[in-house]
Amino acid sequence: MHPCDEAYAVERVYIIPPPRASTLTAQRVCTHNPGSGTSPPSNDDDDCSLMIKNLLRQASRLLLPMDCTTCEESLTDDPVPFFCRRCWSLIRPLRGPSCPRCHRPFASPSALSHSPTHECHDCRTRHPHYSQVWAPYAYCSPLQDAVALFKYRGKVALADALGALLITALPDGLDVDMLMPIPLHPNRLRQREFNQSLLLADRVGHTIGRPVSARNLIRAVDTDPQISLPRAARLQNLRKAFVVRAPHDVDGARILLVDDVFTTGTTANECARVLLQAGAKQVMVLALARSVDAGMVQDTWLPPSSVNHRTVPARVSHADL
Repeated sequence: MHPCDEAYAVERVYIIPPPRASTLTAQRVCTHNPGSGTSPPSNDDDDCSLMIKNLLRQASRLLLPMDCTTCEESLTDDPVPFFCRRCWSLIRPLRGPSCPRCHRPFASPSALSHSPTHECHDCRTRHPHYSQVWAPYAYCSPLQDAVALFKYRGKVALADALGALLITALPDGLDVDMLMPIPLHPNRLRQREFNQSLLLADRVGHTIGRPVSARNLIRAVDTDPQISLPRAARLQNLRKAFVVRAPHDVDGARILLVDDVFTTGTTANECARVLLQAGAKQVMVLALARSVDAGMVQDTWLPPSSVNHRTVPARVSHADL
């Protein structure tokens, strides 16, 4: 068995499909096509399911008290696992002028007043292969806490809540042919037992009615973690790391890459490069959160508890975990 096939066999076993797609089979976890004729549950079914979940959650918290991960207040009937309503409500999309290509926020509110097409320094000097990046939320607490639980501690119960955040902030007029999660190497996938980007991609794909392809773009080289490397080393580290297994499937396609956190864009850019080389027409990137300068994060977005109310670092990044 090819090592990548082995890894995706692990993926099919451990990935938990979204509750709304109750008929999602193991095969559709890897290639989810909402237009296949399967009818979604009715609204009545959704309401009943939500009510049952809330009752079970309240009962479980009577037996097993739990505190909010961010503010450490006791949880009651809060709808999102591990977080209270107040902290979760602090997760809001970034606002204000941003780079037309990567949508990195500009510090000045009048940055685009005289030049609406003005791109940020990175996009002007590095000429990325992706055409657009949407990463609507700042990577700071409480979202940073949620991503850490989701990604590094295996709390896949957060997949629905995080997916809902991403779906709420989808750009208007988004038109793509397929979604592709940023892939994990088989070794990393066996260790983590799920690909967090695939869980997010599946929820977005289900919402916009586009298939999710998780077996074509693969990570063929087990690279060192990017967060510990400077930019030049990151580029070298990813050289020949990604492979398109079936180029004919992406020929002429508009592809949306999905990831959890957009930091420097090096990984997404390398994926976009190999997809375009394989014949893709356009590659865009959708991520849940992005690293931002501290000045881009409003104080009112920070956690309310004095225990966890902390100053945002000079740059809030994925490497801070």
